[in-house]
Amino acid sequence: MNAGTMNILLYLIILIIPLLAQINISVSYGKYKKVQNKKDLTGFDVARKILDENGLEDIYVVETSGSLTDHYDPSRKVVRLSTDIFKGNSIAALSVAAHECGHAIQDKENYTFMRIRSFLVPVVNLVSYFSWIVIFIGLITEYFNLFAFGIGLISIGLLFQLITLPVEFDASKRAKRELVKLKLASSSEEEEVSKMLGAAAMTYVASVLTSILEILRLILIFNNNRDR
Repeated sequence: MNAGTMNILLYLIILIIPLLAQINISVSYGKYKKVQNKKDLTGFDVARKILDENGLEDIYVVETSGSLTDHYDPSRKVVRLSTDIFKGNSIAALSVAAHECGHAIQDKENYTFMRIRSFLVPVVNLVSYFSWIVIFIGLITEYFNLFAFGIGLISIGLLFQLITLPVEFDASKRAKRELVKLKLASSSEEEEVSKMLGAAAMTYVASVLTSILEILRLILIFNNNRDR
């Protein structure tokens, strides 16, 4: 297989992996958004209960716009839940709300990987903006040391994504533990919660795989152009 064919193949895989992950989370979310949890708890109810039971009464739970825009804001100490999660009483609402509270508990306990990720956020934001500019300039000027430097910058983004994996998996683990401990989910609902959270986690795994393949594709381009 020549370099050109390999490049096209990698590019297609890079497009397909995140697409499949997005389809998976969309299907799972669509499915479990329609399944009412047995205690008829809204996402707000679940979040407030978990936070209060963990000594986090000072953290607000607020509604935010959009779909699957749920997140914990460590700088403002706020759990933001999309409308369907905030007001919904589904398995999806139960799962997502608990997951975001898992991040709040991580913050309280100074979870190492979360601290590292928070430290890297401004660096990654800056690097992601400049990396492709550097690569483009290096390619058109045939200054391949600059091209290689750009690949190195993109690798910092990959490091960030790798650190994000344990943060997300740990938050889901904490979410399931809290739901069981506080009896917010029945034993029959635990499997559904796991499937919902598992689908969400796969989007992060897909991002890591996509970044790895993108870096491999850039290395292939680098080697192909340098050896001309």
